[in-house]
Amino acid sequence: MKYATYSAGGQMYYGAVTEQGMIALNEAFAQWPTLLDVVEANGLGALAQAAEGQSVTHTDFEFEMVLPNARRILCVGVNFPDRNAEYKDGSAQPKYMSLFPRFASGFTGHNRPLIRPPENETLDYEGEVAIVIGKAGRRISQTDAYDHIAALTLCNEGTIRDWVRHAKFNVTQGKNWDNSGAIGPWLVPFTDASQLDDARIITRVNGELRQDDVLSRMMHPIRREIEYISTFMTLQPGDIIVTGTPTGSGARLDPPQYLKPGDVVEVEVNGIGTLRNTVEDEVL
Repeated sequence: MKYATYSAGGQMYYGAVTEQGMIALNEAFAQWPTLLDVVEANGLGALAQAAEGQSVTHTDFEFEMVLPNARRILCVGVNFPDRNAEYKDGSAQPKYMSLFPRFASGFTGHNRPLIRPPENETLDYEGEVAIVIGKAGRRISQTDAYDHIAALTLCNEGTIRDWVRHAKFNVTQGKNWDNSGAIGPWLVPFTDASQLDDARIITRVNGELRQDDVLSRMMHPIRREIEYISTFMTLQPGDIIVTGTPTGSGARLDPPQYLKPGDVVEVEVNGIGTLRNTVEDEVL
């Protein structure tokens, strides 16, 4: 079963996703006002039981960023061999991973537009798998790392490329424009290592294949990401780790091909689903 945050009739809900529509579940769990509260309480199993046999509540709805009140989102950069080679700086595979923070305000939901700001038109896409932590831990071993994952989702880690070059040592300002990226459409409970070890990321722009790779080729596998990050900070339930994007982003094409209004971006991962977004200019 899959779980999403969505809006209908001017109200926010969370619930189970079906082919016919959404089964609202938040009213049945007053102790968990949001889907983040569900994750923090290890409650996804309870949602599954509550949704069993229930009728669809909403057929007219809009997906929201799957955890819109997520407090901590960490992204792993340059995590595929070909992606490292794109920089053409002759550097070897890095010993340590690159990390940067993103904030929930920078993400929208499935089937919603990515927003290109008037200050700069270099809006780019990055298709990625995101993991949601379900069990707290510090100095987590790689052997135990998967035990700390509650669910999987998808991310289009939209970036204003020119703004990641504003300073020498950080990319934060280019990575946090309001509604420049998307996380969703839903959470898929994590039950088996094959969900990650065998996962393949595909990104298409207007139907054209741009990114295509498998997670098993990551320079810093997800087990290592959890181990490394939990060395310096205690991972908490509801934390999101965006695990890295393959080669093929628009900035690295010749010539570069940035997103523009009317474009459609789809990030697909087997076993999780497809995250789809259009592109619009910001209305001032």
